Amino acid sequence: MSQDDKLIDLSAERAKRVHDLNEKRLNEVRQAFEQAMPLGKAQKKPKKKPKKR
Repeated sequence: MSQDDKLIDLSAERAKRVHDLNEKRLNEVRQAFEQAMPLGKAQKKPKKKPKKR
């Protein structure tokens, strides 16, 4: 019998599916944070001339 080829490791499949669900949830939270507080490019502060003493 060559049914060994068709066997599926259910625990591995479940772990992969749970990982995918967690990754999806993480991406949704990341997108929500980016909308609320966009990271964007860091603003450059203008250099001030040193005061003469």
